[in-house]
Amino acid sequence: RAMRTVRFLADEVGPRLATGPAFHRAARWVEHRFEGLGYDVSRQSFTVPAGDSWGVPVEAGTSVNVVARPRDLGPRTPYLLVGAHLDTVAVAPGAEDNASGIGVLLETARRWSVAPGDLPVVFVAFGGEEPRGTGDLEHHFGSLHHVAAMSPGERRHLRGMVSMDRVGVGELVPVASVGGTATATRAALVRSAARLGIGVAVDPDNTASDHESFADAGLPAARLGSTPYAAYHSAQDVPAVVDPAQLRRVGRVIWDWLLRAR
Repeated sequence: RAMRTVRFLADEVGPRLATGPAFHRAARWVEHRFEGLGYDVSRQSFTVPAGDSWGVPVEAGTSVNVVARPRDLGPRTPYLLVGAHLDTVAVAPGAEDNASGIGVLLETARRWSVAPGDLPVVFVAFGGEEPRGTGDLEHHFGSLHHVAAMSPGERRHLRGMVSMDRVGVGELVPVASVGGTATATRAALVRSAARLGIGVAVDPDNTASDHESFADAGLPAARLGSTPYAAYHSAQDVPAVVDPAQLRRVGRVIWDWLLRAR
């Protein structure tokens, strides 16, 4: 199921620059998928500045986050958040970066809608994760917007956030957190992998995905994914790059974490 998402986004939609028509087509498709699973779906719109998309000059524009919440999620209910970015750099069809993460996100949301665990889960397809330059503030626009829009109650009751970004390459599952921030979510993911007999590669200081926006705000966050691969940010990032077995490993880890989180 996750591979079908990878093929659709990379082959049929193609490069999904956060402010372009292909991205907005993909966002509508993800929105409809979430709605079909019974979630309360909303959009968060935000501006992405002009800049450089991995060597391609791009204009400013509007992008969106697609947010899927359980219909019975109350303002005082502890919850978890799982996200993956939907956009790509200008030239890449983005099978691994990051249709792979969206594929596992949607399949996890589908399974959770049928057999949820104890804590509600909010699922987010982020826009504007990819950089518009090399500065510290020139990336992760969607997750920064989401964190800024969180109410005090939403911040207080968030028990853990995981960003799934580039999760379809390799045999070890990368598990990362931001240096100098809380490591409890990362540690819980490592424990889940160990219970399942899945090998991990731990990165204690990774700031290259949407988990950084949450961690920098003092919220518990970690990342799954980031194995290096030759087709990174290129036109060769096609579905053949993605290994279904790795998607399955990541899906099993995130599922175990969701079931056991308290």
